[in-house]
Amino acid sequence: MALSLRKVEESAPALVSLYKSAGVSLRKHGMGDQRVAVYLVLDYSGSMKPYYQDGSVQALADRVLGLSANLDDDGRVPVVFFSTDIDAETDISLAGHEGRIDRIVAGLGHMGKTSYHLAMDAVIDHYIDSGASAPALVVFQTDGGPINKPAAERYVCKAAKLPIFWQFIGFGDPDSRQFEFLRKLDELAVPDKRPVDNAGFFHAGKDPRRVPDAELYDRIVSQFPAWLAAARARGIVRS
Repeated sequence: MALSLRKVEESAPALVSLYKSAGVSLRKHGMGDQRVAVYLVLDYSGSMKPYYQDGSVQALADRVLGLSANLDDDGRVPVVFFSTDIDAETDISLAGHEGRIDRIVAGLGHMGKTSYHLAMDAVIDHYIDSGASAPALVVFQTDGGPINKPAAERYVCKAAKLPIFWQFIGFGDPDSRQFEFLRKLDELAVPDKRPVDNAGFFHAGKDPRRVPDAELYDRIVSQFPAWLAAARARGIVRS
């Protein structure tokens, strides 16, 4: 069940327009009644510093909260911050969302490199431990390729047997070769390498805040319904 508009108005009035915009996108993609566990994974590598400072990461977190409020009823999104290692596992919620990213980051240490597979492992563990029955949508933000590409590819293929869809979002120069690996991940062969296509990728550009809400939501959820149908057909998703 989604949270009601009234509940969002009471707990996070600044997110009402995001909640409404996400709802329109979900209904457009046939997901109006679908319950989904939403996760957010955030790149905390050194090159991400400007995106934390200019509010881009907070803006993404707010948009993901607006999406999650349409898909789940607890008003919370588990968040993993990663760089060379896992920097933090916490959550964001509708109540107290403003400035939440800055408050979390204030307690983190050195910004390292990018170990996708460790972040994926943390999400998988959280999802399994939570006992969730609903499928999961993971919004996985990064501004570059992983330091261990074979491990990242292995995790995407391994995770394809789980009811989890990975939506990668790139921040930065769309022409950067850093994102070639993510484009490759998006196109890994089915069924040779994985039973279903469980990952998508799109680029949000050098100033992600400028991507209109409606466009961002469309791009986050556009591949989820096809994955859900394929995962149900294979018995990966049962709800």
